[in-house]
Amino acid sequence: MVNGKIGCAVIGYGGMGSWHTRKLMEEMQDVAVLIGIYDIDPARAAAAEKNGIHAFESREALLADPRIDLVTVATPNDMHKEITIAALEAGKNVISEKPVAMNSGELEEMIAAAERCGKLFTVHQNRRWDEDYLTMKENLDSNSLGRVFRIESRVQGSRGVPGDWRNQPEHGGGMVLDWGIHLLDQALMMTLPRKLRTVYAELTNVTNENCDDGFRTTLIFDDGLSFYVEVTTSNFIELPLWYMLGENGSAVIEHWDCSGRIVKVSDWENRDAVPIVAGAGITKTMAPRTDDTIKTYPLPVQKADWGAYYRNVFACLRGEAPILVTHDQQRRLMRLVEAIFTSGHENRVVAFEE
Repeated sequence: MVNGKIGCAVIGYGGMGSWHTRKLMEEMQDVAVLIGIYDIDPARAAAAEKNGIHAFESREALLADPRIDLVTVATPNDMHKEITIAALEAGKNVISEKPVAMNSGELEEMIAAAERCGKLFTVHQNRRWDEDYLTMKENLDSNSLGRVFRIESRVQGSRGVPGDWRNQPEHGGGMVLDWGIHLLDQALMMTLPRKLRTVYAELTNVTNENCDDGFRTTLIFDDGLSFYVEVTTSNFIELPLWYMLGENGSAVIEHWDCSGRIVKVSDWENRDAVPIVAGAGITKTMAPRTDDTIKTYPLPVQKADWGAYYRNVFACLRGEAPILVTHDQQRRLMRLVEAIFTSGHENRVVAFEE
């Protein structure tokens, strides 16, 4: 503690590490103070110093500083376990960047270390605070579309896998562990308390042979809900971010700005359809509904505060609230990641929860 505030440090000062430091300094200064960072790359350490942040000369020096209560680990994925356990054993509470580990076995070692040391260990699943996700979750929870039977969630890019460690499998590269871990966490949290029955996945290697540059998976839950998740990096025409189908209507979110709409049936009794020309024939089955039988509504966008993530961690450290990102949630998420790799490599449906 420093003057009643929680002392924080970040290990790894790359893209996410610098993002954490900026957020801590700009948005958490009322409850926390950033003590410093450590990065193995001298150039990144120099960049931190240039930004007014103390750069420790070694990881050991950082972990030995008694002012530091909480360490955020923002390194390549394959280093999360080693650094997290070292920090826990040094008496620090730890936030690990996602994915928490390379596999379930590593996660269990990290959890065991936290329990042995009596320290908080959690994961930065920050996209539980994305407004697009929260908006679609509210549609599902409120039953505004009637019984929902299909949800589609996707992120699409056109630049392939980044050319750093993210395209190297030995460092935990690939899109399943990069963007996939976010969307899969959202899918599991959105659908609680349903049980996930089966997983089927396709892994893609369009631009990169070393690791997956994309994937598509269908998750089937115990009530019949079909949840489709897609992360692809070779799309030059993007599909909607979210698409939700219910018995009484549909909802769509097109982009990150939550632009979209809801269309619902307003008149179930009027079933007359005027045939339309469809290619080389006509169709009545696929004729659009007339305007007097449907109504379009704006999306009730749910506002979010990213700072709620760190504030929950700080409240937990003060004994004021339970942690939101739990060990059991991460266990389930890592098992899902492993099921996706198994399904994709073996081209088969994988049973998940009985």
